[in-house]
Amino acid sequence: MKRLSGNLATALLLLAYGFVALMLTTHSSFARQVATRAAKIASRAEPVPAVTPFVEEHAHFDEKDPAGSVRSAMAALGRENAAMILFQISPDTFDHPGRYDSEIILAEVKKHPGKLAITGGGGSLNAMIMKSAATGDAGPKVQREFKARAEELLREGVIGFGEMTAEHFDGFTPYQSAPPDHPLYLQLSDLAALHNVPIDIHMEAVPQEIPLPPDLKSPPNAARLHANIDAFERLLSHNSHARMIWAHLGSDFTGFRTVELDRRLLLAHPNLFMEIKTDPQAPGRNYPLGSDGKIRPEWLKLFTDFPDRFVLGSDQHNPEPSDADKRWQETILLFNQLPAEVRKKIGTENVAHIYGNSVASSLHAAKN
Repeated sequence: MKRLSGNLATALLLLAYGFVALMLTTHSSFARQVATRAAKIASRAEPVPAVTPFVEEHAHFDEKDPAGSVRSAMAALGRENAAMILFQISPDTFDHPGRYDSEIILAEVKKHPGKLAITGGGGSLNAMIMKSAATGDAGPKVQREFKARAEELLREGVIGFGEMTAEHFDGFTPYQSAPPDHPLYLQLSDLAALHNVPIDIHMEAVPQEIPLPPDLKSPPNAARLHANIDAFERLLSHNSHARMIWAHLGSDFTGFRTVELDRRLLLAHPNLFMEIKTDPQAPGRNYPLGSDGKIRPEWLKLFTDFPDRFVLGSDQHNPEPSDADKRWQETILLFNQLPAEVRKKIGTENVAHIYGNSVASSLHAAKN
């Protein structure tokens, strides 16, 4: 009986120790979670600027308030340590009532040369491609009208064509899909090379025909997605003097835009460049940042192996929404971790090369 009582006492003592240990572990875990959450809140309250100047190469604006969007972007330059902000036009279709193009904000942008610039064609050239892909009509008349519109945009003062698309899920604009080697895309490639301006293209990576990922809805998105990587390579090869910027690295929703795919395409196509976008509210399936906020080693190696081929394009909307994380902040979190020489190229030098004289002279003064 005494032995039983001793055993029982020992068991109870061990149970008590275990409970205390569990509570300490739980408290420690909870404390870490609280500290992490507090750090995130502090990060949102006090955004960290870029350690060296950079160009926000892919931003958007409120088409209902062009002047306010420009004021917001100009105010953001100092806060972010940005040398320039380039606005893009969301890709759209003719049957979408909210369609617009660069003319809606161009006059406001021109008030700030060297600080703001804009591409064009998302609301017109892209809509023409989507219509042509749907109807099958890419004949001489369509091509003449397409060329005339592209040249009109350039005369008005855009510095490139974008945001264009080949596979775009439903969101701010409707679901859109067209082959990247469509005749009008090949024509746009020739026009871009002729006028020495780039094309910025949004395209979900689809190496082979697949069903729509289960977390997306059909309709409005297509139930099956058509392969587009081979066609994209045909577009890249069509005119090697046309500089193509593949948007939204870090924000892919098919899961196929991997380090391996990006590396293969960069090796094969010297005229291909890529935008880095890291959005904490909608991270892609191949996200360059780990849960600790550090760049994943395989992505860091890609950036350092191809330092001349990347730019920053956070997809930030202006004015910045007050109820959401700032997309630019997560992108700068990645940028600030890059080696200094790589950061210099990705921050400003690559944009100057891609866009040429339209921005190079302004960026020359930016000290990296």
